[in-house]
Amino acid sequence: MKLENVFKNNEAWVKDKLSLDSNYFEELGKGQSPELLYIGCSDSRVTAEDMMGAKPGEVFVHRNIANMVISVDLNVMSVLNYAVDHLKVKHVIVCGHYACGGVKAAMQSADLGILNPWLRNIRDVYRIHSNELNAIEDEDKRYDRLVELNVQEQCVNLIKTAAVQKANRDRGLKVHGWVFDVHTGKLIDLNINFDNILKDIMEIYHLD
Repeated sequence: MKLENVFKNNEAWVKDKLSLDSNYFEELGKGQSPELLYIGCSDSRVTAEDMMGAKPGEVFVHRNIANMVISVDLNVMSVLNYAVDHLKVKHVIVCGHYACGGVKAAMQSADLGILNPWLRNIRDVYRIHSNELNAIEDEDKRYDRLVELNVQEQCVNLIKTAAVQKANRDRGLKVHGWVFDVHTGKLIDLNINFDNILKDIMEIYHLD
C-alpha cells in the first residue's frame, strides 16, 4: 500500500459507512463492549477482525511478535487486565499462525539483537516439548507443530494470571487457542481445556 493512498482510502471508507448508516460514527463514539480479547501476531497477513468477520467494537485486540503472553511484558498484561477487569470480556483468545516468522526466527542461531530475549520464550516452548518436536523429521511440519505448541503455552500463561483465574471463577471466562492457516484462510481451534490446565498447574499457580 502506498502511503499517499491512505487518506483517500479513509475518505472512501467513511463515505461507505455513512451511506449504509448515517449514525454509524455517532454510535461508534459511544463506547465499546467487546466480548472477545484477541491476542495475535503482528504479522501483516493476519488481521483479526477480517478473518473473524468482526465489526468495530466486537473484539479487543492486542498483537505482538509470535502472539506471546509474557508475565513481565507490561503491554500485554495491561491489555489483559483492562479487557478482563474493566471491559468484562467473556473469552480470551490466543491466535498463532502457520509460517510465523517469529517462531522460525526463534529456532535460528543468528544473533537478532533486541529480539533475542523475546524469542527466547519461544525457545523455552521448544525445550519443554523437545521430545515431540525432535521426532518430526519434516522441518516445515515441525515448525507448524511449534506454532501450535506455542499457542498452547501462551494459553497456559494466561491461565496462570490472577485476572483470568478470578474471572473464570466469578463469571465463567474462557481461554481459547487458535491457529490461522495462512495457506487456506481457515481458523483451527486447538480445543484448549481451561479446567484441565488449571488442575494440572493449580498446586503452584492457583490463586484464591
